[in-house]
This record gives sequence, C-alpha cells and structure tokens, in this order.
Amino acid sequence: MVQPLWLRCEKKEFERRAALSPANAKKLIDAGFKIYVERDEQRIFDDAEYESVGCEMVANNSWPNAPADVPIIGLKELEVSKEPIKHTHIQFAHAYKNQAGWRDVLARFHNGGGALYDLEFLTDASGRRVAAFGFHAGFAGAAVGALALVAQREGKPLGLLEPYPNEGAMVSDVANKLGKSAKDIKVLVIGALGRCGRGAVDLFRKIGVQEDNIAKWDLAETAKGGPFQEILDADVFVNCIYLSSPIPHFLTREQVRAAGPSRRLRVVVDVSCDTTNPHNPIPVYTINTTFDKPTVPVEDIGEGNPPLEVVSIDHLPTLLPREASEQFSSDLLPSLLELPRRKEARVWTEAEALFREKTAAAVASQ
Repeated sequence: MVQPLWLRCEKKEFERRAALSPANAKKLIDAGFKIYVERDEQRIFDDAEYESVGCEMVANNSWPNAPADVPIIGLKELEVSKEPIKHTHIQFAHAYKNQAGWRDVLARFHNGGGALYDLEFLTDASGRRVAAFGFHAGFAGAAVGALALVAQREGKPLGLLEPYPNEGAMVSDVANKLGKSAKDIKVLVIGALGRCGRGAVDLFRKIGVQEDNIAKWDLAETAKGGPFQEILDADVFVNCIYLSSPIPHFLTREQVRAAGPSRRLRVVVDVSCDTTNPHNPIPVYTINTTFDKPTVPVEDIGEGNPPLEVVSIDHLPTLLPREASEQFSSDLLPSLLELPRRKEARVWTEAEALFREKTAAAVASQ
C-alpha cells in the first residue's frame, strides 16, 4: 500500500526552511511513498528540485483540500484560525507547554477529528529528539547576538536580517563586522552541552572570540539557581536551554536595574524563545522579535543605565535555510519511513498518546 505524505508551504514571514528536502523526498518515494509538494516561491528549495525527483506538485497552501487520510508535514505553526482540522499534521505546534493560544490550537484538531504529531516531541528510545534544528539555531542566534552588539555600539538598531547561502558566508560577514573587537568580547552560553549550545559556542569561536572569553554553562553551573550575576558580566548572553519545568529566573529586570551604569551586558539572545511560557527564565521581555526587527529593548532598567536588547526570533535556523533543512530532514527520515506502521512504531504511538493527553487537558480547561 502506497503511503502518501503532503509537504505544505510555510506561511510564517521570512521562513525559508522545509521539513522535507528534495533528496529525502526521493528516498521516501523509493521506499514506496507518494509525495505531494505545495508550490512555494519562499522555500529555499526550488519547486523544480522536488519535481525532478518524482514529487507531485500541487497548489500553494492547498492542504485543506487534501484527502483526510493524507498526513500533512510542515515546520512552523499554522495560521491562527478556529477552522476544525481533519488531517494528521506533523509540525512544531508550540502548544504543549501552555504557550499563548495553546487551547485554541489543540481545539482545532479535537473539533475536526485530526491529530498532531509535534516534531518537538518525537523522541527515540532514550528520550532524545529524533530531529532538531538546535545546532543551527544556536549558531545563528550567536551570530545575530554579535551583529546586535556591533549595531548597538554604532548607535543604531540592527536592521533586516537576510538568510546566508551557507555557514562560511555567515561567519565571514559577522567576523568582518566585528573586526578586531572580537577578541575582547565576553560571552556566556547557558545550555552549552546541548545541540543548540554547541552551535552557539562554535559560532563564537569561528568569529574570533577568545576561548577564555566564552563561558560555557550547563546543569552543573546553574544548579545553584539564579538569578546569576555572571550574566551581567558578559557582553552577550545566549540562552540555549530546553525548558521542561519551572526553574529560577536566570536574569530579571530588577537585577539589571540594580547593576547600574557599570553593567557590561548589552545583548540577550533567547534562542529557546519561551516568550509566552509562564515559566520563561528570562522575564525581561514579552514579545518575539522578527527578521525585519531583530531586537527589542528591555524597558524600565533605570535612567542613565546602558541599553540592553533582546533577540527572541523563534525561527533562527532559517538564516541558514538550506543547510538547516537538509540536516533536519535527514535526521527525521528514519522516523518518516516508519509512517506506514505508525499505529505500532514507538516514535509515532508515543507522539499520538501525548497529543491525546494534551488535547484532553485543553478541552477540560476551556
């Protein structure tokens, strides 16, 4: 029996990544899948790349008209709507940690008889995510943090961010803009042992930040509980943790205010982006930033004190869209190959059980 799979377009502004690359679409087709791909001028991969490997091209954003038994795969959340969803979706939904609007998101699936396999919660037997953009998120987040620091020193806001063709181009651009000042910058990365943190540390090394100036924190360093004075002593702080339960705040507005004019910290990069999570460990900002407005100033930090800006872009890997998509798609491929057996394959049965649990909680609390 042929297993269909429908790659939808991404409607989030500036999002150029894809959950399925043409190369991995070809591997699925070779394994007996039928792959439908929505035409999309925004996606980093041209439509012709999918067509050439045997995908069937369909109209942009036409997934609502797909047969109900065809799973829909994408990356970012669907557009806000109350329209019931009848399909099974594979995507990041940002609805399982009580983020803003989580009940409405899950109610759409409940009301339409659909299902959600959240990519954030597809895990292997050891509990590790089968596919994640973490490394590229950390890498790109550190780059944006460095660019924001340069712009602030020049007395101007950081402008529109454009995707880079590859990692080398990103490193070269950031290093050139920092110039000789790179060796004097101090940075602190929390979550440094994870994929995201390793990406941030790698970027800082490649742009010329001295090893002694890169503070690499993880569980051992944060075990004492925050807030942490050490964050204020860095030029750039990058948060790369995976938040699964409430923890003491890393940084507070009161702490920033009390530091006065001697504070060194100028840029916070919240790669984790738990902006609307009630347990956000960096409660100094309240909005997500975007590629055209990458930073938001922290307000009410005391008259005469130096500025502090936050980068809180929730799709940073799209700054390296081709590399990030290819890696993610390759990591996800083994699980996608098990889709025809999703009623018995552990990665999918556990994802569906979690969806049922979270949906029941959403319905009960409405």
